[in-house]
Amino acid sequence: MKIETVLNPQQQAFDAFVRSVPEAFDRGGRTIYRQRNEIKVFETADTILNIKRYRKPHLPNRVAYTFFRPPKAERAYRYAFRLRELGIDTPEPVAYILLKKNGLLHMSYYVSRQAPHDHTMYEFGRGGLAGREYILQALAGFTARLHEAGVCHRDYSPGNILFRETPAGVEFCLVDINRMRFGPVSVREGCAAFARLWGPEPMFRLLAEGYAKARGAEVEPCVRRTLYCRRRFWNASLRRDDLPFDWK
Repeated sequence: MKIETVLNPQQQAFDAFVRSVPEAFDRGGRTIYRQRNEIKVFETADTILNIKRYRKPHLPNRVAYTFFRPPKAERAYRYAFRLRELGIDTPEPVAYILLKKNGLLHMSYYVSRQAPHDHTMYEFGRGGLAGREYILQALAGFTARLHEAGVCHRDYSPGNILFRETPAGVEFCLVDINRMRFGPVSVREGCAAFARLWGPEPMFRLLAEGYAKARGAEVEPCVRRTLYCRRRFWNASLRRDDLPFDWK
């Protein structure tokens, strides 16, 4: 097994820990997410690290990630620097690790510092909007700034948008960033980005109105586009699974 480790030059203190990750991951840490991929939290002497282990790719992707395109862990690491340079918050990248077997990618890990944000947008699928409209307005503005900066998160889902409230206002942080597109983002494309969020229809009207105003676009076409994309996405999801929230 060949192991390739790339460490953030500003995080040299974690060199020994990062090199131990392939062996330490199964033995330690606390799992906070486990589906296709697994995320564990590890506490060191002075900080908390999150480690995401991506599932072993199928053979065609093992070939693709070895020879033709960067693996997900590498993309997450490199995109984190790019986002932070643009002033978009994402957990500080520490390292990525690639394991290769028989010359092909076998497994990969992405290591980052844990963000201090203590909320996710899942909360809006489980509760009312009353009294929290300001959070949605802040998200609409944040999303507009994201798109104006030429960044499109291709999995803009509730678990990938963290937030916290501070004296300066609501602050957002993006995670699961290996699926990003950098380049111009039209208002039409931007309206579609909200489709994966959980919550009732009035929530999406608020988001669309705030987003349109932040980008200097007409409000009603943006609202119609947002609601259409939401309806199409969740109707397709409903055919596959029971939804974990009331989306109507």
